[in-house]
Amino acid sequence: MSIANSIRAQIPPIHPEGYPFIGGFALASLILFWIWTPLGWIGTVLTIWCALFFRDPVRVTPVRDGLVVAPADGRVSMITQALPPAELGLGDKALPRVSIFMSVFNCHVNRSPVAGRIDRIAYRPGAFINAELDKASEDNERNSLVISTPNGRIGVVQIAGLVARRIVSFVREGQSIGAGERFGLIRFGSRLDVYLPEGTRPLVSEGQTAIAGETVLADFRNPEPGLSNRC
Repeated sequence: MSIANSIRAQIPPIHPEGYPFIGGFALASLILFWIWTPLGWIGTVLTIWCALFFRDPVRVTPVRDGLVVAPADGRVSMITQALPPAELGLGDKALPRVSIFMSVFNCHVNRSPVAGRIDRIAYRPGAFINAELDKASEDNERNSLVISTPNGRIGVVQIAGLVARRIVSFVREGQSIGAGERFGLIRFGSRLDVYLPEGTRPLVSEGQTAIAGETVLADFRNPEPGLSNRC
């Protein structure tokens, strides 16, 4: 393998959603170079950051039945029992919820946590408060998916954050989806909430780094003692 090919293999691909933004940053950088060279270099750094934001690396998803994988890169910011958003139709009982916070430096392509059928997609407009706050689950703009599996129904909620202003979805209701398959992204910096079936025990800890499509969040074969892991 040549040096050029070796270097190219180390650079993750860019998701097509990012091309217009990267092009805009690059054009602005050229204009800034014309105005004042130091400003141009600042623009160049921001262009590189934008390209990294929209990176879409290859992920190897564990395929054993019963596993729930992380839908986003980022930090596990909260593990709690919480009432799912009404639009999910998952009932009026608190369910195990794992929240993953994505900073502006994380890859923002979101991946399905399980294999199954997308029963529902529900968009809700809202505020743009800090996505790390618990109330962001209720107040912020969000896009929700319900995925049916043989082990129960999973709720996945994309939540816009303080900087994020656009939630993008790649899927539709009724579609089958595989674990680790891309289903959307959020621009720029945000949070993903995963609502697990009652009795499911999360296998991650708060503060842990999650990798979309690879980190195992839960295992339906390992429920809380004495509880059912089905809805």
